[in-house]
This record gives sequence, C-alpha cells and structure tokens, in this order.
Amino acid sequence: MRLTVLGKSPSWQDADGACSGYLVEDGDTSVLIDCGNGVFSKLRRFRDYTRVDAVLISHLHADHFLDLVPYSYALTYAPRQQPVAVDRWAGTDEPARPRLIAPPEAGATFRQVVGAWGNDDLIDNAFALEEYGQDSRPEVGSLRFVFRAVPHFKETYAICVSSSKGSGRIVFGADSGPTETLSDFVDGADVFIIEATLPRPERTGMRGHLTPREAGEHGRSGGAKRLVLTHISDELDLLWARAEASAGFEGPVEFAREGAVFEV
Repeated sequence: MRLTVLGKSPSWQDADGACSGYLVEDGDTSVLIDCGNGVFSKLRRFRDYTRVDAVLISHLHADHFLDLVPYSYALTYAPRQQPVAVDRWAGTDEPARPRLIAPPEAGATFRQVVGAWGNDDLIDNAFALEEYGQDSRPEVGSLRFVFRAVPHFKETYAICVSSSKGSGRIVFGADSGPTETLSDFVDGADVFIIEATLPRPERTGMRGHLTPREAGEHGRSGGAKRLVLTHISDELDLLWARAEASAGFEGPVEFAREGAVFEV
C-alpha cells in the first residue's frame, strides 16, 4: 500500500495548503480518505480523479469533506464526462461515478450544504453514496476498511486500512480527543497518522483534539511502528511539536507534509 498526503492542515488551510486528504493506492485500486478544503486540486497532481475508486469520509466537518463540491462539479461537467464528443474527448455513456463511503446522515448533510445555492442532489448524482457505521467492513478492490468511533464534536471514526495482498496496516485517527479506544484500535499499526492540533488541551468543555505530546502517548500505548503527526497548523513551532510528540512516543516522529509518501 502507498499513502500520499494531499492535505494535513487543521480546519483552516496552511499557506498554499489543503485540509484533510490522503490518497491510498494498492496496485490498480485507489481510495481517497477525506476530501477537505483544497484537496481536490492536490489530488489531480497524483491521480486522474475519474480513476479514483472511492472516497471515504471520516466525519462530517467541513474541513474533511468540503472539496466533494468541486469534485462533484468535475464529475458532472468536465468535458471527458459528457455523452457527446467535446474537444479531444470522445464522449462516454459511462461517466465515472466513484463510491462515496460516508458516516451516518451524510446524504442529508450533503444535500443541505449544496442545496443552499443550487441543486441539492449534486453530490448524490456525482457519486454512489453509501453510509457506514462502526460495524461496517467495506472493501474497495484489494483494500479493506475497519472503523472505530472516537470522541469528537461530531460523530467521527478512526479508520484502519489493510490490503488483501499483505499484512500491513495503516491507521488514520481522524479528529479525536484523548481516548484509550484509539490506542487499542492502533494495535501495532505499521503507520499511525494522528492529529496533533492543540498547543495545549482545551480549557473547558469536552475534549475533541490532541496536543502533540498526547498524540505521541497514544502512539506509544498503541504500539505504532511509525507515528505521523497531522492536522497541525503551520503557525505552530514544528520543532517544539516534534520534541513534545517524541517525548510522548519515546521515539522519533514524522509530519504529514503534503506530497509525503508512506509505504506499507
């Protein structure tokens, strides 16, 4: 499996950056995990968007799904997707319509968002939508997915990716507050991509994000082989963040930089 980071920003984009987005490829199979602000243009650097088999969304916050809108417009109106010849495109009666695997109530959320300015079925028509729950076990080609609910401000699922061709595992922690559930879910993953959003814990209310040190501690308790920090702003001191995470992990850590590739 090959994972390419397309976007790693928190809910506001880094300069020239993108929010949450990760392309997982295994032979001819490709799945985009999350499609936040700016991710669609980054995707086009690495993959023909009509040849993505599925998009999988971890939770229904805008920075994790908002670029489904431009993606849907491309699938609907791009010259190559039309039934008649346009310019150098021959026309097709079978335009690409990737699977869209999303959490409960995704359909209603997407229709509400795009319905605010146009046809509310834009995303429904562009993708083949299917909603999942914690017990779902979708398969896309050779890729297999398992979910685990984690604490956040919206129903959110950490995602484990494995391949029928091998024994390696990638775990994406999505957005999460501190929880043993996430550490248990990691279970010795080859690559653990975990958010490290906060310079300090939330002062009031529920916990929905992690500090770099907490991210490292979750990686250590989960036995992760490689720890990759994501969902962290370019306005934070990355040397400080690395030192904090390394202290918690008791080992070296990496950052999910755009264009970075991790192979399992």
